[in-house]
Amino acid sequence: MALDVTVSGGRLRGHLDDGVPCFLGVPYARDTAGPGRFRPPLPPEPWMGIKEAVERGPIAPQPPPSPGISVPGDPTFQSEDCLHLNVWTPEPSGSRPVMVFIHGGSFISGTGGGLVYRGRWLAEAGDVVVVTISYRLGALGFMAHSSLVGDGGQVGNWGLMDQLAALRWIRENIAKFGGDPANVTLFGESAGAMGICALMAIPAAAGLFHKAIVESGPPFAHRRDRALAVGDRLVEGLNIESSRHALEELPAAELVAAVSELQLVPVEPGEIALPLLPTIDGVFLPRDPADAIAEGSSAEVALLAGTNRDEMTMFSLGDPSLAGIDEVGLARWIDQAMPGCDAAGIVTAYVATRSSRGEPVDPPALWQAIAGDVIFRYPTLQLVTSHARVQPSTYLYLFTQATPVFGGILGSCHALELPFVFGTLRNETVGLFVGTRPEAIALSDQMIDAWSSFAHSGSPSAAVAWEPFEPISRATMVLGPGGGLRGHPRADELEVLSDAHPRSVQHGGVAQRQRQGA
Repeated sequence: MALDVTVSGGRLRGHLDDGVPCFLGVPYARDTAGPGRFRPPLPPEPWMGIKEAVERGPIAPQPPPSPGISVPGDPTFQSEDCLHLNVWTPEPSGSRPVMVFIHGGSFISGTGGGLVYRGRWLAEAGDVVVVTISYRLGALGFMAHSSLVGDGGQVGNWGLMDQLAALRWIRENIAKFGGDPANVTLFGESAGAMGICALMAIPAAAGLFHKAIVESGPPFAHRRDRALAVGDRLVEGLNIESSRHALEELPAAELVAAVSELQLVPVEPGEIALPLLPTIDGVFLPRDPADAIAEGSSAEVALLAGTNRDEMTMFSLGDPSLAGIDEVGLARWIDQAMPGCDAAGIVTAYVATRSSRGEPVDPPALWQAIAGDVIFRYPTLQLVTSHARVQPSTYLYLFTQATPVFGGILGSCHALELPFVFGTLRNETVGLFVGTRPEAIALSDQMIDAWSSFAHSGSPSAAVAWEPFEPISRATMVLGPGGGLRGHPRADELEVLSDAHPRSVQHGGVAQRQRQGA
């Protein structure tokens, strides 16, 4: 099988990843250092001869991973020359659906070259072309500042512009890898999924993708004034001249460190605690993504979205102040996340519903449950409810498979679904965390079938039949032990939140440091 292809920048030579053709570290845009900072990306420089596409590219500048979060074997070399993608294809011919993955990491960390995102199992079993991308992160990718305002007033969405550039590269070149540029599915997790929600609201992205899978990433974004205020605070902490030139000349490591310090600054009540988000600049991202999607900005895009049952356990495990939260702290957190709500009433309701299911009701367990619903599940329910009004091919899932590590205390934590979607729990290193029991492998097969079926046809029905989501029955596919199609599982808590303070929940936040993985 020939593994040489010619793309817009030159010739590439791939290799076989356990028998699946693979092309790693392919540049889709040029180095962003120096004068390329805080500007839209430019097409890659053409190269002479054959580029050996056998190594993953550098990761975007970012802080070191939190203890226990990093995956052995993930790339660690950092560079502003980070705009690369990786392709797995069953065969570099034909015309298959294309699945483009956008990684998470709180908009400050992560890489498309991670071991968990290795695409060979998904490509082979799903008969799809899998692409994973890297993009600018942290201040380099998402800082808005008055000195950086570009043409027409756009500012702050440099990482989203990278994602857009990758999609344009894919439209131009993916046919060379056996992909169909007219059938592109975006899928992403957490910050990557939030980025997809933003792309669904960005006019320049229209037509570049046709389906979207949003995993634990609601449509959150900062207002322009809020984003500029965060940028001002960040520049003040750097103690440099407030100018584009000074920000272009600053070592990337100093910008990374400044963002890490910025995370310690308290947020306003009701604001999500991620310091950097997509910016509603009124130009590149004209409107709040949630509002734009509700009004049909992506009405032609089929949508599959969902969350994990125990989203917040991973965050509380890494933060002793959350692991040991008491009743007073729990009430204070609820007041901060949903200002003006009946915090005591919410706690009482969650205690009643969780007790009826035999689940823990101590303050840390209640925080995990309430925070997971406020930040992830309720906004996701609102997303699919609004999108279903304009697009009948809208589906909802709830992932409930638990990891056996740490005695099972993480449950079905944030990001746990990813090794099942990619099939990478079959990798020995990844499998140590996820578990490789027969039921786990079977669930991975089911999810690969569903995700790839959605990419092929706009419906995730494959080995298991799904029903589209609609606001009355709220059909939800439970992915885990005893799973199957359910009518709005674990609904009582969500109704409590809706009754307590619906608008604050829609934009709800968490008064804590969000670590890698969000």
